[in-house]
Amino acid sequence: MNKNYYAIIMAGGIGSRFWPISRTAHPKQFIDILGTGKTLIQHTYDRFLKICPKENIFVVTNEIYTDLVKTQIPDMTDAQILTEPVMRNTAPCVAYGCYKIESLNPDAVIVVAPSDHLIMDEAGFVNSIEASLKTAADHSCLVTLGIMPSRPDTGYGYIQYNDNVIDEKFHKVKTFTEKPTLDIAKTFIQSGDFLWNAGIFVWSVKAIVSAFDKYLPDMHEIFAEARSVYNSADEKPHVHNAYQRCTNISIDYGIMEKADNVYVLPSEFGWSDLGTWASVYQLADKDYVGNAVIPAEKVIMYDSSNCMVNVPGEKLVIIKGLHDYIVVESNNTLLICPKEDEQNVKQVVADVKQKFGTKYI
Repeated sequence: MNKNYYAIIMAGGIGSRFWPISRTAHPKQFIDILGTGKTLIQHTYDRFLKICPKENIFVVTNEIYTDLVKTQIPDMTDAQILTEPVMRNTAPCVAYGCYKIESLNPDAVIVVAPSDHLIMDEAGFVNSIEASLKTAADHSCLVTLGIMPSRPDTGYGYIQYNDNVIDEKFHKVKTFTEKPTLDIAKTFIQSGDFLWNAGIFVWSVKAIVSAFDKYLPDMHEIFAEARSVYNSADEKPHVHNAYQRCTNISIDYGIMEKADNVYVLPSEFGWSDLGTWASVYQLADKDYVGNAVIPAEKVIMYDSSNCMVNVPGEKLVIIKGLHDYIVVESNNTLLICPKEDEQNVKQVVADVKQKFGTKYI
């Protein structure tokens, strides 16, 4: 196993679209949302064990989730859990992880990935990441993984690529597009040169530090200043103080959309970002009328079809006459809504917070 290979797992989000199961205190990356026996972050960690030494895997998360990470990944040392005092989007998160790794190994090549995605074909994923690590090291480029789209989905960002290719399969990125309208998404699919943006990145530490210096110089200065304290007792207080100065910006917008050395690897490894209950429904086992029930032991369905049901295992639940609904209960909260309205869950959460405070959030 290559000792220069490192992984950064981003685990700071709160997953509000999976409310009420995903709460601020216990968000979706720490939940076994598909009923597999492992949480999403545990699956992510296990995948990276096949790519790099376990001491080279780091988690960047909000400070309030430190104990959750320790509990769910007991092999991880305190030095491998990088905590953020506030949420500042993905650019500061990536910078913290990469500059810390730079101080450990200036020859490092790093894969950065979210903690809450599903990968069905793990062997295919490992092959794609290993190929990307090699290309990133050999060409000093920024690599992103693009997923071959199966439908015109409006919930994903898109990456357009051209015919400029390195290492036979890495295409030069032409444009990044945030979540498009349905008509535009259809045009993207028909054109054949667009991929879904998986939010998985690979680069040498030299290349990404250089990119921060060029495109986000203020952020570069903040994390470069901390070089003297990384991997020491002063690291956490220094970085937590420095975070207050970081702008709230994504790595996509801050660097990937601006850099001229970005390449994408068209990939197929059964990927889903598990962004909504509909995405869980698509992947879950279903009965003969299309109901996905997790767990199913004490749920009885009458005259109901195509429902996504996730309720406590010990609770007896009877559902009659519901079609195409989401039924979710957790934390003394019950949500029942049509599947087609699930994008409104974020608004529901905001309304609940306004009416009842943070007790149910």
